Amino acid sequence: MRPEDEDRIAAQLARVMAVACVRNTQLEALHAGRTPISRTGDGSDVIVQDAEGNRIPWSEVSRIDDDEMRALMREIVDRLYTFHLRIDDPAFRAEIDRWASMAAKWDAAKPDPVLSAIPGKTPEHG
Repeated sequence: MRPEDEDRIAAQLARVMAVACVRNTQLEALHAGRTPISRTGDGSDVIVQDAEGNRIPWSEVSRIDDDEMRALMREIVDRLYTFHLRIDDPAFRAEIDRWASMAAKWDAAKPDPVLSAIPGKTPEHG
């Protein structure tokens, strides 16, 4: 397979997995909350005051607690696992193909610098 075909397929698969396994999860409920108005645009002018009167800059506020993070990661792992188990099922593939058309409008995928920095032998293309 040509390297450009491998890249295209990997990018499409990454977007579809993001839709099926990450976006359509509890993450949507966490994202559904109200967003504070920031006149600076970067949140530096937003302060959160907690129940004890502590004033916390928006950039330092945790927006997800440990229980929510744990539940979200469990759901994502379970969805990734199920995705891999069912990828050869024709009915499942039909649904994935429908999601692929939506995800095709997203920004192009690019290599993640953290994962790319992990040492290893890169397979030769061609």
